Amino acid sequence: MIREELPPHDVEAEKAVIGSLLVDGEAMFKVATFLEPEAFFTQEHQWIYNACFGLYQRNEGLNQITIAHELAKRGKLEETGGAAYLSHLVSIVPTSLHLEYYAQIVSRLSVMRRLISAGSQITAIGYQTDAEVDASISKAEDVLFKVRQKKSQQDFVPISQVLGQYFEEIGSVESQIEEIPHILTNFAALDNFLGGLQRSDLIILAARPSLGKTSLALNVARNAAINQKACVALFSLEMSQQAIVQRLLANEANVDSSHVRRGDYTEKEEREIMEASGILSEALIYIDDSPQIRPAEMRGKARRLHFERNVDLVIVDYLQLIRGDSRGDNRVQEVSEITRALKALAREINAPVLAVSQLSRATEWRASHRPQLADLRDSGSIEQDADVVLFIYRDEVYYPTEEAWKKDHDIEKEPYPKGIADIIIAKHRNGPTGEVKLRFHARTAKFKDAGIELSPD
Repeated sequence: MIREELPPHDVEAEKAVIGSLLVDGEAMFKVATFLEPEAFFTQEHQWIYNACFGLYQRNEGLNQITIAHELAKRGKLEETGGAAYLSHLVSIVPTSLHLEYYAQIVSRLSVMRRLISAGSQITAIGYQTDAEVDASISKAEDVLFKVRQKKSQQDFVPISQVLGQYFEEIGSVESQIEEIPHILTNFAALDNFLGGLQRSDLIILAARPSLGKTSLALNVARNAAINQKACVALFSLEMSQQAIVQRLLANEANVDSSHVRRGDYTEKEEREIMEASGILSEALIYIDDSPQIRPAEMRGKARRLHFERNVDLVIVDYLQLIRGDSRGDNRVQEVSEITRALKALAREINAPVLAVSQLSRATEWRASHRPQLADLRDSGSIEQDADVVLFIYRDEVYYPTEEAWKKDHDIEKEPYPKGIADIIIAKHRNGPTGEVKLRFHARTAKFKDAGIELSPD
């Protein structure tokens, strides 16, 4: 009699993972970013871990009682062995110290099972003798790609590592010890208005495309990390690590960004770039360029980095690219969940969260293109959840030449605003609203103080 061999699995490791979470629910953030319920081989363990994940996503307490209650609500408590089985799992794991080790075992074996499944699918493709060879190979590659994609979880990468890839050398970063009371943008007029970026605040930075949202966010990241030695977690959903680093290098070296992107620069520019690289290598900027990340993943990654490095500022670029945890078609509800999650993250790690956001096209249809709170895309919950809302507006985008400007303005009273960016403080929960001016240098995508501050409302 031939005994059928079961796919790779480790029931004891699965028990240890769940037992560790029952002992220490706060440790969930250590595994939430890479371990999914489907990774468990045993159906009962999938149900229990799924209940844990549900509580974690809702930011509710995670312990033996709440998990039992969650399983009962889902009609799965008795099927998983009841409260007695949960007590058994607690009894076999004295501490959550090795949670990540056990979780990696469960995750690795689930990948191997998917690989076995992929092999069966590829075998079936190979038996389709009437199919085109190229099409069959393409299908087989797609099957393997899905396995690799599932395994390849992106995580934070220190800027020094990305710079090392750019120059084929690795920089180093040093840990931050003392907590910074608030994060300064290092734009004097803006800091005077806001008193810096306050811990636990959600700050929305919004504008239409090509007005400099990402540039200003990166300027703030650079200023905080270098001038205040702050630890910055940067989620870049639109741009790759390399593109982010190239922008920062151009900014720091004051070199045309297109030269840095192409690697085509003069000897003088090369010296400036190398000097800038040395400065940036010391910055505690951690970049995660995972596309379409979910709030739960973002929370887990930020908490893990905070646990290791004490995060002082989180930047998200940009809000509309975050994937909601709900599976409905209601985008307004989805964005509401995302902004609530970002606000909860700010409070949880006690750090400001600066989220870049797109504005609706309504600004393009008005005679005055200056943005308003109603222009925030997808829902009013962005305005509701935010502590501060900042808009970027540049007249020169809508009046690209001085001649165009003269048609609607008195040039003597209102000189052409070349390189002037208006930063509109449209909402400030704990202070005044108003407007400040900065200078924007498009060649290096760099903002600077303009030395002008308008009176607050």
